[in-house]
Amino acid sequence: MLRKIIAALILVPLAVIIVAFAVANRQIVTLSLDPFGGSEPAASLTLPLFALIILVLIAGVLIGGAAAWLRQGNWRRDARRLEREVRDLRQKIDTIDAAGETGIVAQQGSPPQRLRLQSPVP
Repeated sequence: MLRKIIAALILVPLAVIIVAFAVANRQIVTLSLDPFGGSEPAASLTLPLFALIILVLIAGVLIGGAAAWLRQGNWRRDARRLEREVRDLRQKIDTIDAAGETGIVAQQGSPPQRLRLQSPVP
């Protein structure tokens, strides 16, 4: 419930800002993709300014997301490897438990003496 309220508090003002931006920037612009075309480019696109800016923002988000996803490939591969290792170790533990072994070797004799630290020399 709290998540929906926070989302509404963020998305409603953002939607109002986007609509106000679109209304304020309705003029038609020509995007020329031909560097040598001069006054009549061969490859051009004519659309409202707000549509052009929104399309560029969407393209930037998609390119940034793809770059982040590709950069995190090593982390995902390591996570899959570690998950396999954990699964294998759990199977080994289950096998040892089923055999009735504790897996701990009992030490005979007295436990080792504790480490005694010497006081620093003044």
